[in-house]
Amino acid sequence: MSNHVAAIARTTADRAKPVALPLLFAVLMWASTAAGAVPIPGTPVPITLQTMVVMLAGLMLTPSQAAMSVAMYLGAGAAGLPVFTGGMSTAALISPTGGFLLGFLPGVVVIALLKGRRRAGSALWTVPRYALASVAGGILTVYAFGIVMQSVLTGVPIAAIAVASAGFIVGDLVKASVASLTAAALNRR
Repeated sequence: MSNHVAAIARTTADRAKPVALPLLFAVLMWASTAAGAVPIPGTPVPITLQTMVVMLAGLMLTPSQAAMSVAMYLGAGAAGLPVFTGGMSTAALISPTGGFLLGFLPGVVVIALLKGRRRAGSALWTVPRYALASVAGGILTVYAFGIVMQSVLTGVPIAAIAVASAGFIVGDLVKASVASLTAAALNRR
């Protein structure tokens, strides 16, 4: 009987894992905004830890799981749950910060695709590879969506928004480094 129960538990865990991990990262995205945001004068976009969680999701999950985690998070906000910065929900998706939020979805997929697969003996190159994937998806892709949508909604030229957004790059590079080191250490196990 105990072997049967153990087999059922393993089967249940195997079926739940593909959804449980994305759900965990969706909750972490919400928690990263609930922890607080630092407003930056001259831009409607605050500093949060969301991009770091997006980077970790892309580095730790498969591309489909990573996309699912961000889709769950965005879907919760679109459905009216106060999961975005400042307790916002649906309105945040069509605000000047909405492009950054929507950019998380293609961004996390880019990260998950560029990170590559774990290979034996390649630990030396794992962190730089993860960092490049994080920069390409978590910074370049997310900023592209965010800057364009903010320009469209506000009427401010793309170049002006790009200059205002440049102040976030140093912090996002630090987040990319921390996410890369963390994911490399966790993926070694």
